[in-house]
Parts: sequence; C-alpha cells; structure tokens
Amino acid sequence: MTDTIIIGGGAAGCTAAIFAARFGKSVLLFEKNANIGRKLRITGKGRCNVTNNSPTSEHMENIPVNSRFMYSSFSVFGAEETMAFFEELGVPLKTERGNRVFPVSDKAEDIVSALDGELERLGVKIVRKAVESLIIEDGRCTGVIAGGREYRSGSVLVACGGKSYPATGSTGDGYILAKQAGHTVTELKPSLVPLVSPDKFCAELMGLSLRNVTLKLMDGEKTIYSEMGEMLFTHFGISGPLVLSASSHIRKMQPDRYKAVIDLKPALTAEQLDARIKRDFADNLNRDFINGIRKLLPAKLIPVMVRLSGIAAERKINGITKEERLRFGELMKAFPVRISGFRPIDEAIITSGGVSVKEIDPKTMESKLTEGLFFAGEVIDVDAYTGGFNLQIAFSTAYSAAMCL
Repeated sequence: MTDTIIIGGGAAGCTAAIFAARFGKSVLLFEKNANIGRKLRITGKGRCNVTNNSPTSEHMENIPVNSRFMYSSFSVFGAEETMAFFEELGVPLKTERGNRVFPVSDKAEDIVSALDGELERLGVKIVRKAVESLIIEDGRCTGVIAGGREYRSGSVLVACGGKSYPATGSTGDGYILAKQAGHTVTELKPSLVPLVSPDKFCAELMGLSLRNVTLKLMDGEKTIYSEMGEMLFTHFGISGPLVLSASSHIRKMQPDRYKAVIDLKPALTAEQLDARIKRDFADNLNRDFINGIRKLLPAKLIPVMVRLSGIAAERKINGITKEERLRFGELMKAFPVRISGFRPIDEAIITSGGVSVKEIDPKTMESKLTEGLFFAGEVIDVDAYTGGFNLQIAFSTAYSAAMCL
C-alpha cells in the first residue's frame, strides 16, 4: 500500500510526483516508456519551452477553451513558481521573444534530467508498466491494475497525456481510465497541428521555408489570428511555427470556411512595396515578367506567383500596366492559401478536448464523481496556444493535485 499512485511520467506526472513526495507522501509513478519525459524531450524543437514569463492574466487569454477552470491552479503555481522550481533544480532559464522561457543550454534534456534526478533524490519509485484499469470500490479509487497485478493506494492521479505524438506514449490511455470512472470525455481534436490545403501549388512549393512573413488566419471575412514569424510549405499544405499557432484558433473545421493569407513583405507598406517593384521593373524593362522579379521573391515561389498574378510569364516588363503591377503587389501582401483540414491527431503537438472540467474540482483537480481520483495535464479538456502556455497548464494542475493527493 502506497499513499498515492501517479499514472504518467510526463511534465504533469513528474511534477506532481515530486511535490507529493516533498509533502511527505509515498509515491508510485507508473510510466510505460523506458524513460520519463519522452514528449518533453522533443518540445520546442528539442529546446523545451518551459513556460511563458507573463502574468496569469496573459496565460488565461492564451487558453481559448475553459480558461476559467485554470484560475485557481495558476494562482497557487504560476509561471513565476515554475521558473523558480527549475532554477532550484539547477536548470538556469532565459526569456526570449514573446516571453517564451527556455533552458539557457537550449536542451530539453536538461529539464528531463532535473526532474529525473529529483524523483530519485526523493525516493519516488517508478514502475515501468502500463496501467490497465483503475480499482474503484464504493465510489472511491483505491488503486490500479498494471501487468495483471493490483497496486493499492490512498489516491490516484491520471496524468498520462492526450492522443498527440503517440510515439512518445501519449496514446489516449487517460481517457479510457476516466471513462471507466464515469467521466465525460469531450470531442478530441488535434491542436497545434499542420494544416491541409486543397491548393495544388503547396506540393509544388514543398520544402520552401518563409521567414519574417506575417500569416493571417481568416474565418470568412474575419481575421482570427495574425502573427509574424516563419512557416513552411509541404506536400499536403502548410506547417511551421506560425501555422501550428494558427491551427489552435480553428474551433470547427469546415470546407471553404478558413483561409491563410500570407504577407510576404510585412516590413513594407503597400506604397513602399510598389516603389520597390517599380525600381525592379525599371531595371528589367526588356525582360520577361518571370525573369524580372527574381530579386523580389524566393526562386521556388516565382512560377506560382506569376500564375496567380494572371500576368503571362513571357510578357515584357515594359508592357505591364500600372493596374497589373499594383495587383501583383497586392498578391505579395496577401498570398492566399485555402484550408480544408487538420493533419491527423498523431501529428499534433497538443490534444484539444479531454476529461470534462465540469466533473473536476478546479482547486484540487479531484474528480467530482469518484473520490480519491485526480487529473492533471493534457488529459483535461483545457489547451492553450503555443508559447509555453500548455506546459504551464501541466505544471499548475500537477501542483494543485499534489497538494491534495
């Protein structure tokens, strides 16, 4: 018999195990992978965007669904506490653009090693088995079954992630366990995921990376996201940091509803860009249109831009009208990519949806249906935009649960 069992050795599970042990509890941590923190190791392109160095109000604004549920746990363990926690574990941190927080070393491995070391120091026992089911008796969770064997405890925390990145072990086990306890699991959708486009030119542009562009996501005529950064064309559509962020603003994917609009020259106003195009045209008056715009655009993009402009590739620059030139400038400021779907959930960074927050106490993370059963991290129906906000949800909910396990 142990005081508490924690299912999942990710960000939420490890943090909860550490604090529960610090609060004097004996802890059994179940992790089916050979090592803890598999998903943590690959977050932030292997650098681990630990949190966002901003006030709670900003974290709340970056959670599109069920943000109010997070208020209590952010109040007791917010970004400041997360940063202090890792620095105390010997991982110096730095704040970058957009208040994103990373290890100074730029190595996610340092975050995982720090958690691993602290679990060992506190004597947390790690069981390398997948939990098959919860033991529920008289409305109370009293343990788990793993590898055909019963493990008894005073409380159980489900913190085994969502369904995104299944190769890291996030295969949706937590939802099955939650349903076993009678919980509602809301619709599961990919979030922070590449987007599919029906536009054939995406495959033609495959591998083209655009830096310092502004991507706007349009819901009909309304702009629902706009940010400057980098993105990438792929065989299926578009990907990269801007696209992943934009994807989490799509609440209901429908054909012909959403469109990405790329400003290829965000540093220039329409007038400044036109002046630049005029200069390039003046230098290439007797050249074909397709050859006269080489300094304006990446080589791979030129044939596509020429087609979309409606100006024949072999037209001489000196024959292009002012209206055509202005339209070409407008295309450079608003290059359209239609959106028809998300890539599969196993390519997503985050799972949107999960255990209904109506059935979880926001102060303690305890189930309102089954005594002694707790939830933390991505398994709960709360997800945020990119920038360190999702990991902060994991750390905050883990701490709140650890105080009550």
